[in-house]
This record gives sequence, C-alpha cells and structure tokens, in this order.
Amino acid sequence: MPVTADLTTLVDKAYQDKSLTEIVAAPVAALKGVSESDAKLLKDAFGIVTVGDLGRNPYFRTAQALVNLGGE
Repeated sequence: MPVTADLTTLVDKAYQDKSLTEIVAAPVAALKGVSESDAKLLKDAFGIVTVGDLGRNPYFRTAQALVNLGGE
C-alpha cells in the first residue's frame, strides 16, 4: 500500500520534490530548521552527515523512545 506525505513542512524547499530515498540520503541540513552550522555540530559530535544518519543514531533513538514512553 503506497503512503503519501506532505514533506513541505519537514524539509527545505530544495528537497520538497525529492523522493524519500533521496531525502534520507540528503545532508542533515535538508531538514527544515537545521542550519549548516547545526549540521557541522552534529557531524563533529556524532558523525551525523545525512538525514538517515540522524534517524538511525542510537542516542537520538533512545531519547525518542524515552519520550514516547511518557518521560516528558
């Protein structure tokens, strides 16, 4: 079953017409609200270069799981 999503609020304009695969491979700065300097800090601190790296990062995944479990 195909899934559609409006990515305009999630990624910068240059990436709004890209496929999900292309967005996952894109630099983390492709995410709306993540600046180039933010991206550099993520790279220096965690080795995060792409959107996919950010999504798969164990520290961010653990933090998200804790929040989802109700630890606001």
